[in-house]
Amino acid sequence: MEALKGVRILDMTHVQAGPTCSQLLAWLGAEVIKFENPVGDATRGQLRDVPNADSLYFTMLNCNKRSITVNMKSAEGKQVFVDLLKKCHIIMENFGPGVLDRFGFTWEKIHELNPKIVMGSIKGFGSTGPYSDFKAYENVAQAMGGAMSTTGVPDGPPFVTGAQIGDSGTGLHLAIGLLAALRQADRTGQGQYVEVAMMDGVMNLCRVKFRDHQRLSRQSLSEFSVPTYQGMGDVPRAGNDSGGGQLGNAVHCKPHGANDWLYVVVQEAVWEDLANRIGPDVGLPDLAKDPRVASIGERRKNQNLVWTLLNKFAEKYTKRELMAILNPLDVPCGPIMSTQDLATDEHVKGRDMWVELDHPQRGKWWNVGMPIKLSASPAMIKRSPTLGEHTQEILKEVLGYDEAKISSLKNAGAFSLPPKKAA
Repeated sequence: MEALKGVRILDMTHVQAGPTCSQLLAWLGAEVIKFENPVGDATRGQLRDVPNADSLYFTMLNCNKRSITVNMKSAEGKQVFVDLLKKCHIIMENFGPGVLDRFGFTWEKIHELNPKIVMGSIKGFGSTGPYSDFKAYENVAQAMGGAMSTTGVPDGPPFVTGAQIGDSGTGLHLAIGLLAALRQADRTGQGQYVEVAMMDGVMNLCRVKFRDHQRLSRQSLSEFSVPTYQGMGDVPRAGNDSGGGQLGNAVHCKPHGANDWLYVVVQEAVWEDLANRIGPDVGLPDLAKDPRVASIGERRKNQNLVWTLLNKFAEKYTKRELMAILNPLDVPCGPIMSTQDLATDEHVKGRDMWVELDHPQRGKWWNVGMPIKLSASPAMIKRSPTLGEHTQEILKEVLGYDEAKISSLKNAGAFSLPPKKAA
């Protein structure tokens, strides 16, 4: 039994944030109907690497869904939408402000048509407040949610993170909200509107930075390798500092390429064993008792020395060799894994986090797997749908339309764009 079996979702989302959410729910067993206009989700053609095939941008975010194309600019298309709405438990959208309203479907109207339905909405900055009409984008959300100001090296520009915390992170937040609202609807018989703003989601993921922001009103941040002082206001960028109670940073290993690094956390509990192991090799056999680094307080003050010594020790080892030395000492550490490392890693494949699929247009390809593992209902990952692939199927199975009605709707342009007028 799949965890969300019996839950039907009308997915009007596009690009990344919404599809991340609906794909996750599909992997959990929900029936997801991807509701597209006749042109289709824009990402089908973006960053295309195989001619005339859906792009990886689309296929990697739309697995386990069925696609129906509907022309919402026609009265017949709107009726199909209404009929589907009445058959679903959740509707999702991430249009710009007011788009669905202009089609005549405000939340109030949707709730009237199906009182139990839960509506999920992703906006850049929410539907209220002075930023509500601003256009958002992944990196814009990172900029305005606090991530960029705290990411990067102290004297350099702010950086975005490679993880898509603005888009995919917001999609994950929405999934939590939808499941909570669905549970309430089951108890009360009433659905509700669930909104997640990208800026809000990024702020939530930057929670520890707001912890440090408030600490700065009372003290300096001793765990930072860059200077801080009480009352400085902004939380600084601090490179690869761990930002927690324990010291952490990346050390460079041989052969000193772009990703030949090991991230090491120097916990207080492991310091003596770590110091005894590296000390003799860096010319400091009594490193564990060296007053500059003997206590956690002194190590924080002199952490640049700690990292200099660890980098010197690492010169003789690859990141995997160094990891093998540190793991028996219970030192938390991990190699900087490149995309190539992860795509060929035995652990990753063993946990079904890099999964091969077949697609009728592009052939064999790989997708990142389901990160949430349910013991009684493991995810079965299936390919993404081609545009409108399941239109007929959905009309018959979900809505109960017969061939005559489907033919009539087709002729009326319910599922396609009207023909272009001759010049």
